[in-house]
Amino acid sequence: MTLSRRRTAALAVAAVILGGVSGCGGSGDGQDKQGGGDAQAPSRFSVALTEPDHLTPGNTSSSYSIAVLDTIFDTPVYIDADGKPQMRAAESVTSSDQKVWTIKIKQGQKFSNGEPVTAESFADSWNASAYGPNGWTNNYYFGNIEGYDALNPEEGQPTTDKLSGLKVVDPNTLEVTLTGAFSQFPITLAYIAFAPMPKAAFKDLKAYDQAPIGNGPFELDGAWQHNKQIAVKKSSAYAGERTAQSDGVDFKIYASRDTAYTDLRAGKVDLLTTIPPASAPEAKKLLGDRFVSTAGGTMDYLGFPTFDKRFANADLRKAVSMAIDRQAIVDAVFNGAFKPMSSLVAPLVPGYREGACGESCAYDPAKAKQLFDKAGGFSGTLNLYFSNADPSYEQWMTAVANQLKQNLGIQDIKFRKIPASDYLTTLREKKEDGPYRNNWVMDYPSPQNYLEYMWGEGNRMGWESKQFNDLVKQANEAASVEASLPLYQQAEDVALAEMPMIPLWNWQDQSGYSKRLGNVKLTAYTNNLYTITVDRQ
Repeated sequence: MTLSRRRTAALAVAAVILGGVSGCGGSGDGQDKQGGGDAQAPSRFSVALTEPDHLTPGNTSSSYSIAVLDTIFDTPVYIDADGKPQMRAAESVTSSDQKVWTIKIKQGQKFSNGEPVTAESFADSWNASAYGPNGWTNNYYFGNIEGYDALNPEEGQPTTDKLSGLKVVDPNTLEVTLTGAFSQFPITLAYIAFAPMPKAAFKDLKAYDQAPIGNGPFELDGAWQHNKQIAVKKSSAYAGERTAQSDGVDFKIYASRDTAYTDLRAGKVDLLTTIPPASAPEAKKLLGDRFVSTAGGTMDYLGFPTFDKRFANADLRKAVSMAIDRQAIVDAVFNGAFKPMSSLVAPLVPGYREGACGESCAYDPAKAKQLFDKAGGFSGTLNLYFSNADPSYEQWMTAVANQLKQNLGIQDIKFRKIPASDYLTTLREKKEDGPYRNNWVMDYPSPQNYLEYMWGEGNRMGWESKQFNDLVKQANEAASVEASLPLYQQAEDVALAEMPMIPLWNWQDQSGYSKRLGNVKLTAYTNNLYTITVDRQ
């Protein structure tokens, strides 16, 4: 995810009112857990996962963490299968001016430890995320709430630990005052950063990160066994609409998707949402209708550390882009399943324009070499950064390296493979000294979610553009979502003209599950693990 420190947020439109809409297969660990199956074996199932970095809602943007947290927490809003915002923990989210929002919390909800879920539960969680000294990953999500600057001063320590824009009106009403009008605010409330936290969490936040207490359909079941397993069980305290249809889920930790797929084939894990593309044809034949391909909002990019003068020239960055044969890599590494991209946003996002990048994203070795020479070439070692979370990362980086050697003549190229749990920290602290794999998993369907968070103020690349930031601000302040799209597109054009980070391909989420599972409802926004039923036989 992105590391923007804050975001300017303001969209002025007519009043918006969103009303309420309302185990390891065959493993000994799974059999020892007790659920609601009486004399029968517990109806648990297992899900393959990569080791998360954190399990505090405000302190992770990792898709691996969110897969677990989605079972443990209910956010105020969720995005349905059609990409529309609907109510979850909130009864309604309303505003007359898009700046001051009233969030009504559904009554009768509880955390798994029995604490009531109140407006204060949300305020406490958001304040903790926004408090600069905590250093939480999702801090920037609260940058458009009044009082954020006081919690994140440019120098010294903050004099307060509470956002002035949060007002607990009564136990079930939270009033949120933004720094400006922002019509998409309700959509953002679907993101995990806006989940509530109980009072018990603040007794020891480090301990809570290892054993979170949430308000969702499942609760943690035993200790987080790092690099091995995270187990959750059906929460008896849950009073929401996502009643779990199984007794529990065992998230089995894998260092490799290939190993996870082998276990799926062998019946040792029940659900894998990231089947390696090279295995997709076999999986489709093997699994039949239990193979699910879902258009995703996830994209891969190659970012440049523009704070390093060797990468400060836009022509050099464009040369790298034009030297990469995206389609060849997609075919060779991803078995043709992904879509080569020439836009900064995914196709399912409003405002997407196919071919927005133009020739700068088209494979043209001759023009790439011309631009490369014009920029003065590159001397020294070119380090390429990626994590070890998936073998395909090294595969496509190898292809990129070979193409850069062949098309640009860069011979001294080395890989910097970083443990998945340390990779985001490496980028956040700007320790990379070469191009790096960047991945964006869409939080909500809006171009603002991509553009402002990845290319805006405080971005990972160290890229600065007043023109870009001004256009995004204008888009945020547009009279409607529809009116904002041309402005977001203009901002995208500015970023594409300078290419501090180049788009590569859009993911297709390829999943598969065992015969034990029923009612599997995977979408681009959630795995909906609570709907899954388990054949106990």
